[in-house]
Amino acid sequence: MSIPAPDPRPSSVTRPRVLVVDDELPLARLVATYLDNDGFEVETAGDGEAAIVRAREWDPAVIVLDLGLPGVDGIEVCRAVRTFSDCYIVMLTARVEEIDKLVGLSVGADDYLTKPFSPRELVARVRAMLRRPRRGEAGASDEQLSEFGALSIDLEGREVRVAGELVDLTRTEFDVLAALAAHPRMVFTRTQLIEAVWGGAWMGDEHLVDVHIGHVRRKLGDDSSEPVFIRTVRGVGYRMGPGE
Repeated sequence: MSIPAPDPRPSSVTRPRVLVVDDELPLARLVATYLDNDGFEVETAGDGEAAIVRAREWDPAVIVLDLGLPGVDGIEVCRAVRTFSDCYIVMLTARVEEIDKLVGLSVGADDYLTKPFSPRELVARVRAMLRRPRRGEAGASDEQLSEFGALSIDLEGREVRVAGELVDLTRTEFDVLAALAAHPRMVFTRTQLIEAVWGGAWMGDEHLVDVHIGHVRRKLGDDSSEPVFIRTVRGVGYRMGPGE
């Protein structure tokens, strides 16, 4: 009886799962090949409905999601996935208008790439997401719980509450808020927040930070004209604390 040779790649238990969703099947297969060669477990879906079903069943760590899917588009897929998963989502768009990028992020995407893109860059982005600095690494606060008036941030439990009510943040939104809370007297530039949340190797539009800050403020009920939790320091960046 012959014994099959072992698979030289890591087992699926240790290989992060990535779901690639694109109706351009050759592109989806190309991206999947690059991800597979870099040590990820990959599946593909060619339409939005299949993507939602597979995301619920398979529980991927990252979804690479095309914005312009036929039928159920990427925006609706992203919105649906966010009802049951906090996986990282990278939005792909062939449209260069800024509104497309911002709309995609407004429903919970963590990052975006504009087509055409380098598959190697996409793999690097996915890898960087899964290596994000977390609490306890160099420069992070040792406090497990940060409180700012009615706002409490449980860093270990990754929970945020305002006046005792749980606030539903995505992973990236939580990471942005936690970075600010770790050094409440420090004004963070966009570059510093990108280094703290996305990692120093990340390349893209720094206004991604403004989009996520806006989402966090909205969910916290924090009026940007009279902020209580996150203050804009004009010409510099953001810090925790009320405006002056």
